[in-house]
Amino acid sequence: MDHKKVNAPLSTISRDMNVLSENVGNVYETVKIIAKRANQITAEVKSELDKKLQEFSSLSENIEEVFENREQIEISRHYEKLPKPTLVATQEFIEEKVYYRNPIKDSKIK
Repeated sequence: MDHKKVNAPLSTISRDMNVLSENVGNVYETVKIIAKRANQITAEVKSELDKKLQEFSSLSENIEEVFENREQIEISRHYEKLPKPTLVATQEFIEEKVYYRNPIKDSKIK
């Protein structure tokens, strides 16, 4: 995920769920779609952060030997400044960048 290309707001914005759910037709289904995408984004960011922080971990660390590592702190600060996954998922949904389908509705159509 490219964090620089995300144009999601950094703070929470109130949204009219009736407007958001126009394409889907159901407010609850819209919330579920956004929530699932937010979980996917969270997993991506967590795996990225774990990979970057794993470079700094040593096998012989214990509680007394933990020391501050400036690069590790900077990486953590960078990820803390990113917009929250729910805001990113909502923005992607608004921009119609999220693919979703409902297998139950698809099976009724056929």
